[in-house]
Amino acid sequence: MDVGLSSLRSEAVGAMRTALVSAENLQLSLKTELSQEEQALTLTKSSPKETHKDGNEDLKEMLESNKESLKLEAMKRVVGLIAKGKNSSELFPAVVKNVASKNIELKKLVYVYLVRYAEEQQDLALLSISTFQRALKDPNQFIRASALRVLSSIRVPIIVPIMMLAIKEAAADLSPYVRKTSAHAIQKLYSLDPEQKEQLIEVIEKLLKDKSTLVAGSVVMAFEEVCPDRIDLIHKNYRKLCNLLVDVEEWGQVVIISMLTRYARTQFTSPWKEGAIFDENNEKTFYESDSEEKKEQMEAKPYIMDPDHRLLLRNTKPLLQSRNTAVVMSVAQLYWHLAPKHEVNIVTKSLVRLLRSHREVQYIVLQNIATMSIQRKGMFEPYMKSFYVRSTDSTHIKTLKLEILTNLANEANISTILREFQTYVKSQDKAFAAATIQAIGRCATNISEVTDTCLNGLVLLLSNRDETVVAESVVVIKKLLQTQPTQHSEIIKHMAKLFDNITVPMARASILWLMGEYCERVPKIAPDVLRKMAKTFTAEEDIVKLQTVNLAAKLYLTNSKQTKLLTQYILNLGKYDQNYDIRDRTRFIRQLIVPNEKSGALNKYARRILLAPKPAPVLESAFKDRDRFQLGTLSHSLNVKATGYQELSDWPAVAPDQSVRNVEVIEPVKEWAPLVGKTKKSKSEDKFYSDDEDEKEEEESESSGSEDSSSSSDEESGSESEEESSEESEKTSSDSGKSSSGSEKSSSESEAEQKKKKKTKKAPLKKNKPTAGDSDSDENGNGPVAQSSSSSAESSSSSESDSEDDSDSDDITAQKKKKSQVKSKPKVEVKSKKEVSLLDLDDFSPAPTNTPKSLVVSSSLLSDLEGLSLSNISSTMQVTTPSFGPVKTYELLHHMTGKGLSAKYHFPRQPCLYQPSMVAVQVILTNSSDHSLEEIHIGDRSPASLNIHCFNTIERLEPEASVTVSMGVDFSDSTQAANFQLCTKEDQFSVSIQPAVGELLMPSTMTEEDFSKEQGKLLGMNETSATITMATANTSSQAIAKQVLSVANVGVVSSSQNNVHRFAGRTVSSGAVVLVSLEQKESSAALLTINTEKSVMASMLLRDLKQALAQA
Repeated sequence: MDVGLSSLRSEAVGAMRTALVSAENLQLSLKTELSQEEQALTLTKSSPKETHKDGNEDLKEMLESNKESLKLEAMKRVVGLIAKGKNSSELFPAVVKNVASKNIELKKLVYVYLVRYAEEQQDLALLSISTFQRALKDPNQFIRASALRVLSSIRVPIIVPIMMLAIKEAAADLSPYVRKTSAHAIQKLYSLDPEQKEQLIEVIEKLLKDKSTLVAGSVVMAFEEVCPDRIDLIHKNYRKLCNLLVDVEEWGQVVIISMLTRYARTQFTSPWKEGAIFDENNEKTFYESDSEEKKEQMEAKPYIMDPDHRLLLRNTKPLLQSRNTAVVMSVAQLYWHLAPKHEVNIVTKSLVRLLRSHREVQYIVLQNIATMSIQRKGMFEPYMKSFYVRSTDSTHIKTLKLEILTNLANEANISTILREFQTYVKSQDKAFAAATIQAIGRCATNISEVTDTCLNGLVLLLSNRDETVVAESVVVIKKLLQTQPTQHSEIIKHMAKLFDNITVPMARASILWLMGEYCERVPKIAPDVLRKMAKTFTAEEDIVKLQTVNLAAKLYLTNSKQTKLLTQYILNLGKYDQNYDIRDRTRFIRQLIVPNEKSGALNKYARRILLAPKPAPVLESAFKDRDRFQLGTLSHSLNVKATGYQELSDWPAVAPDQSVRNVEVIEPVKEWAPLVGKTKKSKSEDKFYSDDEDEKEEEESESSGSEDSSSSSDEESGSESEEESSEESEKTSSDSGKSSSGSEKSSSESEAEQKKKKKTKKAPLKKNKPTAGDSDSDENGNGPVAQSSSSSAESSSSSESDSEDDSDSDDITAQKKKKSQVKSKPKVEVKSKKEVSLLDLDDFSPAPTNTPKSLVVSSSLLSDLEGLSLSNISSTMQVTTPSFGPVKTYELLHHMTGKGLSAKYHFPRQPCLYQPSMVAVQVILTNSSDHSLEEIHIGDRSPASLNIHCFNTIERLEPEASVTVSMGVDFSDSTQAANFQLCTKEDQFSVSIQPAVGELLMPSTMTEEDFSKEQGKLLGMNETSATITMATANTSSQAIAKQVLSVANVGVVSSSQNNVHRFAGRTVSSGAVVLVSLEQKESSAALLTINTEKSVMASMLLRDLKQALAQA
């Protein structure tokens, strides 16, 4: 190759010389050097290939050199290329040569490379197989493990016997790391050759007996892959796996817990049996009852939990504090499927903690909570605030939280939940707003006390600006009306009036169905609706046409005098419709209702067929049937059985023989039992030390089965400790501590002493609690909370700090708060007449399940929820006229573009007369042409949903004349331009009004105190601030006010501090509060802060104000 290139090069040089000589003879000058452009072009064309080639050539040379340092450097670079995803397979021959190197670091890197490319370059890898076999005997454990890893990566059936031999040898290796690698290799070999199953099971059986925590997770994974049905292999190793669980690496824990869940369901009896009496330690219950009760209880046979069942529950409990979300989730599903129902509650707090993780984790956890909350509402009720939707949540997270809130709704908390839904309906996320309306419908059907309230709120939503909200409201109202149609003819009439404005087909069809179904309740309106539909029948969607035909048929049967001709007209239209469904339905209806010779007997039953009473639809949760899959699995997440899913078996009616789990040498039990006893004794003796430490130690010793587990839970809970303060969880943990094994009986005396100590400790608490409850303290008991703070909770419901989520409350506090609720109710009622508060603090105390019905729906609830679409403006704010209004005029249409018609516009900063949510705009139209312009009006608008109040058509505008007209535009609190067409009789001109962000506000007046309160509600993500440098001319109070008001239409708030200037306003469309404060610092520096829920508007307003204050 090189010889050919050199000969070509010499020939080219010779040809060049000849050309130069002949050029000289002809007195011509040849340019032998390339220009800069040509050089650049040649470089760009050739350089990439050459550099890449040179790079690999360079690496090859380094790998083939005699210096170890060069080889090591080359291998580091090659592994770096693999990490970046670049193909390095062409270096395989050069790398394989170094597999026999004596340098351990180099050898490790070579094995990393070979594991990656052995499958692709099988032939070359086979050549080095003897080297791998030698490496299996290497003194270094990492080399042995790497060699086995490479060997199992060469997926060639010929070497299966060699791999089998290597796995068997590695399984007996002294190093646990090598044994772990052999467990991984088992799965690879099984997928290559399933016929080796029997031999591999022997290796798995051997590795399951391994006492190393490093091996446990990997061998159980191999067991799950190769022979998940061989439960008999687990019997002898069950207790060992339970005890090792805390120290196994995280992903191993997940696999072991999943396997042990399936194992426990086959080996233990159900702890959920109805009427089962828990008789693990307490035998006195039998002797305290009467003789008859005694007989019944003896017949019921008390449930005694298998000690091995309790061992599993006790040893997995500390893992709820794991930093790995998968481990927490797997423990939660284990408790859900295996624990007695009164013990499942201990997983609740850990699951709620996971909601602070990434959105992917949130999604899976929320799906599982949604399934749990259907069966056991009480588990998650105390943590209801954790499921409030945040503005930053994505739609699928919002929908799941909505699902959970709906599941948790009951008579006690429905007022809080509905007030929360009230804000969700206003969301910009239309899919979420629609889902909220469905959730309101579900709450209304499940809780009859609020059905009317919800219905009234949904009716108010029918006047909403957004089509999807209106459509969803109509569909939900239709379902609710089916449950009790007798009372709601007024609502049906109201929907009929709105019919012309609703364009969504599903909503129109729902209204028509209601009209037909209850046509006898609205005898005057239904025929009129049918008349309107007859006009537009051909232009309607298919679903609307079908319902129109149904309406016509029902009206024909009930009111044939008025509707006979209309019905025939509609049936004739349907007869020739393009859709065959409509043609078929029309023929069928005609034969059914219009009597003739052919129709025969069917005509007699027309009324019974069409006007039969229909059952009301049942609104159910989408997660109702998901409990058929094991929680935490892919199948549960998808709601479809995934490949490889293993179903949980039902509990056996009679427990299998538990002696199969007994092991000959029970060393761990002998060692641990006295240890547990000793530690507890020493703790009971040291009574005079601090009570807190004593209690903490007691909880740890009860919750863990071994010293290892308690110590690891201490380490893990350093960052996020979650001590369960509820008495129920204390009871369950103490129960679980007692019933683990008979060897712990010696510690019962010390436990009794400690319990006495606990009681004496709780006595002073009982005295202190009532004062905290009576003074309207917040959920954490952080001192008294002022009455006005309920309004602060209103605006910050979605961004509550998570610190409150973790607060648990005793039964005592629940009772005290219940009393305080009753006391403070009248105050809330009076207040609610003035304003709608989203969240009253009283609503957040964990509601007791036995709340009396008299407290279910108070008059405050009815007034709070009368309208779900009420605006959330605080009563402390009042809209005022602008105190300063500099008029800036903008060009709308130039006279050259408008063929003589010119238009300018400005914002007069006055409330819009046409609609309060619109911004007033004044347009000056001028005729600059030499002829009069006729019929000046507004044409099409973009987007079509844009809400504009147009000025009346100007019939004639004379030359050089001008006219000022008023418009109203609903910008929906957005600076997006309102595009529309300005039309004359002959022409159309596309124009757009672009509002400055400050023009989307209305000024408000408030006191300094009210300003501070409102500002306190809008912190965190609702606050935008920046340090600015002001021009020297703008440092006086008047100058600052002038500049701020020139930018934004806000009101000045009086300030007691000379260096702080405050301004308040609200957005015109949604009424969101906007607070501007400017704090002057040294020289001309100042801190400009804007507080509002509208974060985009805040950043834009900050930019404009910064610019205005900086310029002189």
